[in-house]
Amino acid sequence: MRHNPVKAKLKAGEPTFGTWLSLGDLYASRVLARMSWDWLTLDIEHSAIDWSQAAMIFGAVADAGSVPLARIPDHDHTTIKRTLDAGAWGIVAPMVDTVEQAQQVIAAAKYPPQGNRSVGGGMHAMNFDATAGDYYRQANDEILVILQTESPLGVENAEAIYALPGCDGIFIGPNDLRAQMRTSDGADPTPEAHEEMIQRVIAAGKKVGTPTGMHTMEPEEALKRASEGMQFLAIGSDLRMMTVKAQESLKVLRPDGDQRDLARY
Repeated sequence: MRHNPVKAKLKAGEPTFGTWLSLGDLYASRVLARMSWDWLTLDIEHSAIDWSQAAMIFGAVADAGSVPLARIPDHDHTTIKRTLDAGAWGIVAPMVDTVEQAQQVIAAAKYPPQGNRSVGGGMHAMNFDATAGDYYRQANDEILVILQTESPLGVENAEAIYALPGCDGIFIGPNDLRAQMRTSDGADPTPEAHEEMIQRVIAAGKKVGTPTGMHTMEPEEALKRASEGMQFLAIGSDLRMMTVKAQESLKVLRPDGDQRDLARY
């Protein structure tokens, strides 16, 4: 059975770099999987991707020698089970604010006795080049469980969440964290207040020995965060890479033309 190199790197204190698969496109995923990204995360939280698409992409990424992960839409046991049974090597769970939510996610990703994941299927084992029996015996050691801190409440509970057995890493969604920090009148936090929250996450992770990371838009920012101690770092997405390059070309072709703001990608 193949071993998860991302999990090994995180345990060794090394940074890992990946990107988001937002398009749900098999061709684009295969191209990126043949590059030297440590991992690729399929976004099934915010993209219109069905289970058949997800299974094909997980298989293509694994067959290319990369590590397929999935950002799931919720903490539901069935969602986590189906994601892993479809062949993902790990999950990124959004909006984990409490210890109870974290425990629910971790348990659903682990076979008994560590958790309550149901036994069945065969696609998961295929993606690890393993027999079903070997997968059932070793999956708990290889599946990656990343929990997202995206609110002030999650930061307040950080140490207790990050110290849980089975929590392999923490991932900040900076946009959601900023939105969750808005005041009652809808005002965004200052950049300084936002950065202070991020630094609290980094400090909590270091205190309990759990890797942290976040979504960045540029490789320089990812390297900066790695220098601060972060290890699980996303750089943009397939969608952003496509649109930013297209915008750069159009600026050359039409320097005085309509320049749409593509920052949302």
